[in-house]
Amino acid sequence: MIKKAIIPAAGYGTRSLPVTKVIPKEMFPIHNKPSIQYVVEEAVSAGIEQILMIVSRSKNLIVDYFDDSLELEMFLQKANKSSLMNKVKLPDIQIFYTRQSFARGLGHAVRLGKEFAGNDPFAVLLPDDLIVGKGIKDLMEVYDQKKSHVLGLTEVETERLQNYGVVEGRRVQEDLYSIVDVVEKPKQNPPSNLAVIGRYVFTPDIMDVLEKVAPDSGGEIQLTDGIKKILDRDKCYGKIISGQRFDIGSETDYLALQNMIYHQKKKS
Repeated sequence: MIKKAIIPAAGYGTRSLPVTKVIPKEMFPIHNKPSIQYVVEEAVSAGIEQILMIVSRSKNLIVDYFDDSLELEMFLQKANKSSLMNKVKLPDIQIFYTRQSFARGLGHAVRLGKEFAGNDPFAVLLPDDLIVGKGIKDLMEVYDQKKSHVLGLTEVETERLQNYGVVEGRRVQEDLYSIVDVVEKPKQNPPSNLAVIGRYVFTPDIMDVLEKVAPDSGGEIQLTDGIKKILDRDKCYGKIISGQRFDIGSETDYLALQNMIYHQKKKS
């Protein structure tokens, strides 16, 4: 069983400037909770027990948010507002933190979790992607059967594939593919319409591979390059997620998710 997850949250959030100069994109509110709390709750509901968050010096708000606020709790009790205590209750999970001192890519961020992962398989959840539905649990169920790496996939319109890593694969079951190759942001002739999204399950072998990945022209260690190398030695599967995915960095997706959560809350 997979009990550990890594959440890389050290990026600059350049797609959402200028607000991300001071507010991490992971703290953007969805209804009355920050977006990263939905990601943590997704992990908890899938059975994850420990999370390592990769943060930067500008992301202290994330660390503060997932800490107990004793002053606020005391105020609520003294002001006879104990009914609000559930609103500040944190997800029941152990969270650790480490810093990525400067931007060196997603592969480097994941690699920082090598000691945390140890000899155990682990999940990776990117906080840019919010899933309404099972999300990472879909991938964990595949791992339980195949005992190998699993990538989260979604079907994307052809004109948008150039924004994603796109897989070439062989269908082995409904919504499950054996991955042959991954092409990062193909400008033309994409190998399929299946794009990799921000949900992964890896065996600890990925860490050794990432340590051997050379930086790209921008000096970053890309996770896709590590996945391409792991394909030379291990089986890797791609699972089309059953939930609905929203990209928080997209204004259209962000507003659509806000609207969905608002109406769900209103009905309940």
